[in-house]
Amino acid sequence: MTFDPCNVLMIYPRFNPKSFWGFEGARELLGAHYPTIPLGMITVAAMLPNCWKVRLVNLNIEELCQDDLAWADLVMSGGMLPQQSDTLKIIELAHAAGKPVVVGGPDVTSSPQLYAAADIRVRGEAEGVLDDFIEAWRRGVRSGDFIAPKFQADVTRSPIPRFDLLSFKDYMFVGVQFSRGCPFTCEFCDIIELYGRAPRTKTPEQMLAELDRLYALGYRGHLDFVDDNLIGNKKAVKAFLPHLIGWQKKHDFPYMLSTEASLNLSDDAELLQMMKDANFFVVFIGIESPDPETLRHTQKKQNTRRSIPDSVHRIHHYGISVIAGFIIGFDTDKPGADDAMVNCIEEAAIPIAMVSLLYALPNTQLTRRLIKEGRLHENNGIDVTRGAAEACLAGLNFETLRPRQELLRQQVRVLAQIYDPKAYFGRVRRMVLSLSKLKLGPWIGLRESLREIDRFFKIMWHVTLHRPEMRWHVWALVLETLVRNPRAIRDVIVATVFYIYLGPLSAFVVERFSKEITDLEAANAQRPHVLPSNLDEVTVCAG
Repeated sequence: MTFDPCNVLMIYPRFNPKSFWGFEGARELLGAHYPTIPLGMITVAAMLPNCWKVRLVNLNIEELCQDDLAWADLVMSGGMLPQQSDTLKIIELAHAAGKPVVVGGPDVTSSPQLYAAADIRVRGEAEGVLDDFIEAWRRGVRSGDFIAPKFQADVTRSPIPRFDLLSFKDYMFVGVQFSRGCPFTCEFCDIIELYGRAPRTKTPEQMLAELDRLYALGYRGHLDFVDDNLIGNKKAVKAFLPHLIGWQKKHDFPYMLSTEASLNLSDDAELLQMMKDANFFVVFIGIESPDPETLRHTQKKQNTRRSIPDSVHRIHHYGISVIAGFIIGFDTDKPGADDAMVNCIEEAAIPIAMVSLLYALPNTQLTRRLIKEGRLHENNGIDVTRGAAEACLAGLNFETLRPRQELLRQQVRVLAQIYDPKAYFGRVRRMVLSLSKLKLGPWIGLRESLREIDRFFKIMWHVTLHRPEMRWHVWALVLETLVRNPRAIRDVIVATVFYIYLGPLSAFVVERFSKEITDLEAANAQRPHVLPSNLDEVTVCAG
């Protein structure tokens, strides 16, 4: 089938600033403009007809020019909830220039009513619906909704993303995707609502073709598997990893790998060994809470079946460091939950803990329950304005069972304690000394160190001259690691980079929430906290 030529301007919206994943301050030090690439957008670009010309503008690293809009026949945009505010602005700008706008991505799929101003909304996974949109566009259709069947997109049809549209130097790392979906049922999570509970995977041949393309384009360094749970389909990932290991060996291990997985990774020694052999060096794990009652309440029962600290230590044993996510604000959170969280983080020796307030995302089990209980804030709890300025302050967009200021106080206490420099680098020390001393052999460690030696000196120079609160902790840890576990020196540098921005960010959150606590206490001094009228129903649900 032939198509008329079309100039497509893809505009990737800005994320809210001051995010736990924004690396503000650290990315500039490393010479990058943004942490990672717009993988979804360049994947969609690869699905468009060959005769359509694509121009990508990432507003997180560059400005939109009027010349770009003038060139375009069609504007494509969209993304996730933290990009919602900027996506709406893009629609306005495109319309002011007289250009039709197509919006897609997770947020328009979850909240299509908020994007009524867009000419066309593509909802669901692109592989399942984009061909319908392209054919309709060819026939002259310029408005409407195109909705993919849920959980049916064949990811084996997903093409190699248009990595050629990127300038790799703009990013700290590059992402690829192997699977979509997660087998678990966490109440607050929207992944199972968007992609289902039966993880679908690409073929090993697809993934190796993507690696070949990246390698041919000259990219080397940190490669992140962006899967929400890489091990959601263990059979598939175990079939893929030997291919990945072979590819890495053939190309002399050009990539250091990271990903996200569930805590049950720690139960599978065979899988851990394969990930180690493939050169995975860090994994993000959603722990959420150390309290078994809270984990059961939020349907994250898989984390109750094993000791959290022991599980983390087993992963460390295979030379893979753990970054963990924690959440404050569950209905079952009790006084003292903050102390238990800090103790868990310390016992597990998790240096980097992303501690956030619970946010009821659109179309999740949590949101549906809160609506039923009459506790979700106005507009279905979608509060763009609150998070538009500082993403890390968003959360608790519902009536809490305990006074809001108590939960904010717990957040303040946890962040203040875990990001105290002495406590933070104490955990880094315990982690790096427990990491497997040999991963892939000293020659690879030496080569990786030489490859990043300029970054090492930039970081150490910055810490020495500009960060007195962490200076001696870092130097002492670097020297001890070089003597006792030199293969882990990169893990020390990664933890240092994280602290360069997490230290100030945690202080910012502590200051802002401390002020909010004071304001709330003043406002509530004369009136008690009022629980929902249907408290009995809520209590049963929480039990």
